Amino acid sequence: MSIRLTVLSVMEEVAAEQQKKLAPLGDETVLANSGLDSLCFAIIVARLEDSLGVDPFTASDEVYFPVTVADFVALYENVAAV
Repeated sequence: MSIRLTVLSVMEEVAAEQQKKLAPLGDETVLANSGLDSLCFAIIVARLEDSLGVDPFTASDEVYFPVTVADFVALYENVAAV
């Protein structure tokens, strides 16, 4: 499974588990408007670290906070490529 599909899958799983109404996840979807809260994102980051073996928020000195779904996916793709 690609990194993109893994990220989207985990986001959908966590939304369902936390009983959040998830907005359609397109590249331009703003994370703040996705229906996920900070707890959901903490769970997502932890699960992605388990499945992908990397946490982009600690793996790089130059961390930015993603704004859109595309930014979030790219964050993981960029760290995985290193």
